[in-house]
This record gives sequence, structure tokens and C-alpha cells, in this order.
Amino acid sequence: MKAIEQASFQFTDADVIVHARLERVEMQMLDKLVEGLGHLGIVTTTNKALGEVMIQTTKDCWPDLKKAIEKMPFEIEFI
Repeated sequence: MKAIEQASFQFTDADVIVHARLERVEMQMLDKLVEGLGHLGIVTTTNKALGEVMIQTTKDCWPDLKKAIEKMPFEIEFI
């Protein structure tokens, strides 16, 4: 069990969770585009009615993923 705890501790700073809001009709497109970027991140809907999503990535991948998202053909607000 100790080895698992040590391995888990190594990655505590690796994960980045970003919350964002966009038009509901664009949520599936965001998911597909992020998925197509070589798995730089994972998009999860957190509130469909409000168009809110959670994007899970790593601190090393986030700068590239953020640039790509900002160039996508819809507006997204990071919250």
C-alpha cells in the first residue's frame, strides 16, 4: 500500500481542473475537438442547462490545450 501512496503523491501537482461555460449546443463539439487533440484533456459536462463543463488536463498540457480551445469556432468562458 505504501508504494501506491508514494506514486499518488508524485502526481499531486500534475492534474489541472478547469471549469468553463459555453453555449449548450457547442458542448458536444468541444468534447469532440478536445478528444481529437491527442488526449490533451478530458471534457465532462457538469451542468448541461448552464453550459458548464470541467476540463481535466495536466499542468504541462494545459497551455497547449488552452491555446487550441481559444481558437475553436465558438466562444468559451473559463470560470
